[in-house]
Amino acid sequence: MQPIVIPDSEFELTAMRAQGAGGQNVNKVSSAVHLRFDIRASSLDDAHKARLLALRDARVSSEGVLIIKAQRHRSQLLNRQDAIERLHAWVNQVARPPAVRHATRPTLASRKRRLEGKTRRGHIKAMRGKIAAE
Repeated sequence: MQPIVIPDSEFELTAMRAQGAGGQNVNKVSSAVHLRFDIRASSLDDAHKARLLALRDARVSSEGVLIIKAQRHRSQLLNRQDAIERLHAWVNQVARPPAVRHATRPTLASRKRRLEGKTRRGHIKAMRGKIAAE
């Protein structure tokens, strides 16, 4: 299956200051990147949008906007590339619909094993009682 490629016009990149240590440039350089992708307004098909919204990801807001913050690298360019790669990976993880599970019956041997285990467990529990005096 071909990976889904999202056009650049469908997401918004914003530069901001990164958190954490950064040396002399920490308060001057905006190297972190926020990527905002509106799932509902995207060009993806409806089934794909539904699977993405059903993921229950903390990065997806209640309005259906995915927000990815990239600040792994010290350069803004690398953080932009990282954010876009993470967006594509996230969208492609549900590219193929999940396989439909067909209900099957347990085999005769597995049912026998289950009942034998229950009987064995019952005997163990029965032995825990008080010993009757003769």
